[in-house]
Amino acid sequence: MKSIASIAAELEGYDPQALSASNVNAFLSHLIEPVADDEKVGIFQALGRVLSEDVISPISVPAHDNSAMDGYAFDGAQLSAQAPLKLTVVGTALAGKAWSGVVKPGECVKIMTGAIMPSGLNTVVPQEFVTRQVETTAVATEAATKPEVIVIPAGVLAIGDNRRKLGEDLLAGHPALQKGELLTPAALGLMASLGIERLPVCRKLRVAYFSTGDEILSLGEPPREGAVYDSNRYTVFGLLTRLGCEVIDMGVVRDEPALLEAAFIRAAGEADAIITSGGVSVGEADYTKAMMKKLGDVAFWKIAMRPGRPMAVGRIGQSVLFGLPGNPVAVMVTFLAFVRPALLKMMGSTAASPPLLKARSLETLRKKPGRTEYQRGTVTTAPDGSLRVRTTGNQGSGVLSSMVRANGLIVLHHSQGNVTVGDEVDVMMFDGVI
Repeated sequence: MKSIASIAAELEGYDPQALSASNVNAFLSHLIEPVADDEKVGIFQALGRVLSEDVISPISVPAHDNSAMDGYAFDGAQLSAQAPLKLTVVGTALAGKAWSGVVKPGECVKIMTGAIMPSGLNTVVPQEFVTRQVETTAVATEAATKPEVIVIPAGVLAIGDNRRKLGEDLLAGHPALQKGELLTPAALGLMASLGIERLPVCRKLRVAYFSTGDEILSLGEPPREGAVYDSNRYTVFGLLTRLGCEVIDMGVVRDEPALLEAAFIRAAGEADAIITSGGVSVGEADYTKAMMKKLGDVAFWKIAMRPGRPMAVGRIGQSVLFGLPGNPVAVMVTFLAFVRPALLKMMGSTAASPPLLKARSLETLRKKPGRTEYQRGTVTTAPDGSLRVRTTGNQGSGVLSSMVRANGLIVLHHSQGNVTVGDEVDVMMFDGVI
């Protein structure tokens, strides 16, 4: 396990008094290690969990060559680009059971979507492409009906069209999902299609969280002058719950050394990660930073960003510590930018971060190079299909309502300057996160 000092020594340009956002994530990538424990859970309990090992497909999907649509199956070698093809229908293949019989040249089988392709047939013409003919002949005074005949126009098909091949989705003995993948609704459906009921997953990450400060009121306490109700506790709880963590809610801890020490010791004993809000600003006259230093190996940063400049990170015992600023918006921004990716790695996830989207700014944005800014924005779609974005207005780090109105963060990068109307900017969308 590397110390804070050794990690810092490996990072080029590391400056705790002016740390870039990219260097924060680089530092955390060295600090964080995935949890080692795993378990097996039923498929209904697996949503949002992380696979702890590859899942090998026990069967091929599809298990047979089959039809991709309702139509007529035949040997595509008979197709000609210059002339229509006339075929006699000699049977019907239904989904769920194999059709037995011999299909000769000039013949075809009516087939339903998902039905196994009869032996020797490799192409399906959709039923709406064909012209049907029923020929009759006179026998004495009655009409005897001959088999149905279809005509396929020239040039509408190629050999192999509308056939799903055995194993084209998954082959038996090959990985269906890989270690580190997040189990999404689509992944659960895939597992069910293979007949798999239980899945190997990394155990849930245990994260302890508490707010600090004598000025913080818990819900139910009467208002008092100079005090504010604790919103951070509930936003962080929501963010951690959305992430699939096991949350250890420790409430509000007052600025008293004994109480803070007890809280940190308890959190380190119960959790893989500890998150606090408040008490990490440079020069603050409180006990939180002192207690972090006493109990752990901790770095205190001034990050070149807005909002959310102060942040602490390190370890207390075996637990990773994230000391976030106290302002509500700064807490959420630092969580999204730094803590969430780190926790995903701790959970065992190998998923890449969602890509930033490009949107055109509908307003002028003032920005000084030398820091990364995360402005709350509302992204909409223009008539031409492109994305556009405007801010939610007041960008103060205490304006919590702006996070409710926003659907993403406008990311103005470290070296970027002012933005004019129509300029493209990067956007980090909130969907499924906040």
